[in-house]
Amino acid sequence: MASQAQSAMLETVKTRQGFIAALDQSGGSTPKALSLYGIDQSSYNNDEEMFKKVHEMRTRIITSPAFDGKRILGAILFENTLDRDIEGLSSSRFLWQKKQILPFLKVDKGLADEQNDVQQMKPMPGLDELLAKANAQDVFGTKMRSVVKRANKAGIEAVVDQQFQVGKQILAAGLMPIIEPEVDINSPDKAEAETLLRSAILQQLDALPESQQVMLKLTLPSETNFYKPCVDHPRVLKVVALSGGYSRNDANHKLSQNHGMIASFSRALTNGLQAQQSDADFNSMLDATIESIYQASIT
Repeated sequence: MASQAQSAMLETVKTRQGFIAALDQSGGSTPKALSLYGIDQSSYNNDEEMFKKVHEMRTRIITSPAFDGKRILGAILFENTLDRDIEGLSSSRFLWQKKQILPFLKVDKGLADEQNDVQQMKPMPGLDELLAKANAQDVFGTKMRSVVKRANKAGIEAVVDQQFQVGKQILAAGLMPIIEPEVDINSPDKAEAETLLRSAILQQLDALPESQQVMLKLTLPSETNFYKPCVDHPRVLKVVALSGGYSRNDANHKLSQNHGMIASFSRALTNGLQAQQSDADFNSMLDATIESIYQASIT
């Protein structure tokens, strides 16, 4: 961690309770996110108008009094959000300077075609430039996602190898990688896939030098506290959980049983928020949602 801001952010992660808000829906998932928010595709004509609409949605969430640093530790942004301002500050600086919330940046370019029952990440040829841009905007860390569909040892090891290989590039740039090998919650052999995944992750963690730490973003496991060895590992700063399609209530319930894991929810965070709501109703719903996720994260 190079800069003064990053040193302060690292101390914040180590000492403060809370969860990470995933506000990083990118090009492919943005229309669905807007539709759930009550904005139909007929209300924008092209990508630029679409991204302007979703930035308005995210700005409304981030500037809400409910969206506070007392309960929210960090927020994951999409690159397009990083390039835009909130109330005269870059989005990442607004989060940190005004809310004391750590900014993270989604850096992957989406998923490659399925092979060996997994989807690895597409190549990221411009990653160094993107990491430099993140550093210049006082971003604390990054996030990148792969998906595991079945308990295929070769596929799972390939996913974890790729995640850690890119993770080392991110660490070298002075940023904190969130390594996210998601296990599909609908996998017919989810528990077996998680066993293979945990083994592959622990092997990679054991090989990291003592001076390095990463964060992990994992699907809520079939067996309670299954990822405790990862939570307790000295090379792990935090283990965060993705909601993965579970309802908010189910995700909160499962999370509250997995001690030491905190939330990094996307749809489970924004579900129920509507563009048409008054500010009072919007803020009230967001506050209740944030409180429920926070309580599940501090068990």
